[in-house]
Amino acid sequence: MNPKILIIEDDPDISEIEKDYLELNDYEVVITETGPDGMKEALTGNYNLIILDIMLPGMDGFDVCRNIRDKLDIPIMMLTARKTDIDKIRGLGFGADDYMEKPFSPSVLVAKVKSQLAQYFRLKNNNNSETQKIMIGNVNLDSKTRRVFVDQDEKVLPNKEFQLLEFLMMNPDMVFSRETLYERIWGMDSMGSTSTIPVHINRLREAIEEDPANPKHLITVWGVGYKFRP
Repeated sequence: MNPKILIIEDDPDISEIEKDYLELNDYEVVITETGPDGMKEALTGNYNLIILDIMLPGMDGFDVCRNIRDKLDIPIMMLTARKTDIDKIRGLGFGADDYMEKPFSPSVLVAKVKSQLAQYFRLKNNNNSETQKIMIGNVNLDSKTRRVFVDQDEKVLPNKEFQLLEFLMMNPDMVFSRETLYERIWGMDSMGSTSTIPVHINRLREAIEEDPANPKHLITVWGVGYKFRP
């Protein structure tokens, strides 16, 4: 069965181009044109990846992303027509895995989709093999079930945050640069930016740290990178 992609985009010229290029690469594609309709369709759980515009009628892409991310861990790619970093940071903050600026090359979009899906399926396959449980301090991570508990409270993490936390917990007290973390989590073929790493680290701190402003586990080593402190 071919991977299934949901496009949430109110501009038919853009969505049809995306659809044509993705279908040429053997993806199944469904298009919705409003925020509420897109969110409802996404939450059916029938999709492997979502391409989400920010400016949508009825509900903007940020709210759609946040609501989807609370329930699903599939990759979400956000599209923005603005050139500033604000939309990108907000989108990543709400749980998006990647972003693209309009106008964009359809071939680059397809390449990003392939990269995101390859990592998503690789993670799923790894989690279906041997159970990997990591317990450090009050943080308990199960790689197979993709569940994270802090004390007795379960924390629902999006795909990239889970992978980032898993990698750091598997290498406690080791310091990794932004570049290394980006390469390990996003992959060599990804075309994003290492500036996404601090955004995801901050999201993880909000999820697992008692006081995110003074973290005990996710430590910044200034001028070097980040580590998970036992």
